[in-house]
Order: sequence, then structure tokens, then C-alpha cells
Amino acid sequence: MTNTLKETSRATLIRRGFALEYTTLGWNVAGIVVLATAAISARSVALAGFGLDSLIEIGASTVVIWELSGTGEERRRRGLKLIGVGFAAIALYLLVQSTWTLASGFQPHHSPLGIGWTALTAAVMFALAAGKARTGAALDNPVLKTEGRVTLIDGLLATAVLLGLLLNTTLGWWWADPAAGYVLVYYAVREVREIFSADH
Repeated sequence: MTNTLKETSRATLIRRGFALEYTTLGWNVAGIVVLATAAISARSVALAGFGLDSLIEIGASTVVIWELSGTGEERRRRGLKLIGVGFAAIALYLLVQSTWTLASGFQPHHSPLGIGWTALTAAVMFALAAGKARTGAALDNPVLKTEGRVTLIDGLLATAVLLGLLLNTTLGWWWADPAAGYVLVYYAVREVREIFSADH
């Protein structure tokens, strides 16, 4: 009876994991369209870069769906390494984007659509990240927990982009967004080091 309850509970948790990842996928697919429209309209490098982050998040979610569909330690290790590559890609594009924006002094137009979408995205990603952390811990699944941190970074990045857009709109501080990007570069690099140095 106890084993049956454990199996039922685990199946429920796995279904929850799939639901969290499919929600993340759907949101980011829609986000690419919205962000592309907003970035072109506002000529915003930050919004274009955030669209690239959505692509990375789609890749990370796909990895977790693939991992949850199977079992085995080798599959988990490969899943974690692929997520580590996603973190590295986030760090690289943020570093390049932030440096280029600061060096060029490029000042985007105001973007009400970008402000609205990044505000919503921050709230959704923080909620999804919390759900993935809880579900991953309950399943003792390091791949889901690690991808939850990718989602957390997505939420943090949305917040940084939102702050930059608001400061640009209200105070003309166009440099606020790329400056915040460097903080996220540090966080992403730290996650890459943890993933590839740990003995999973």
C-alpha cells in the first residue's frame, strides 16, 4: 500500500513537472513573437536580447521534458550538461549585449508593449521557478531543479530589462539595462561552474 502511494505521488509530481515545463515553453514561444515586435518598434537591443533568452529557455525546457520522459543517471548527467550550456549561452549574450550597448551609447525608444510584457514575464517566471524548485526537490531530480534556476534567471532578466525600460522612459537612463546585465552575467557564470564542477 505504501509503495502504491509513493508511486502515485511520484506520478503526480512528474505530471506537475511536465505541466510546468510545457507552460514555460508556451509562454516563451509567445514571448519571441511579442518581443520581436516590441524590439523592432522601439529599436531596443535589450528587448531583442531578451528574445534570445526566451530561445535559450525553450531549449532548457525541452531538455527537462526529454529527461522526465526517461530514466537513468547517464541521461540526467547529459541533461544537466545541456542546461549548463544554456547558462553559458545566457552569460555570453548578456556580456556581448551589455558591452555593445554601453560602448555604442545606443538609446532605444520607449516601449509600452515591452514594459507590459516584461512585467508579466517576471511574475510568471518567478512563479514557475518556485514550482520547479519544489517539484524538483520532491522528485530529487537535479535536472528539473537546475532548469528551475534557468527560469529564475529568466525572471531576473525580465526584471532587469523592465527596470531599464522604466528608467529610460521616466529618467532617460538608457545605460541602466546593460549595467544590470553584468550582474546576471556573474550569476549565470556561477551556475555554469557549479554544474560542470559538481560530481552529479
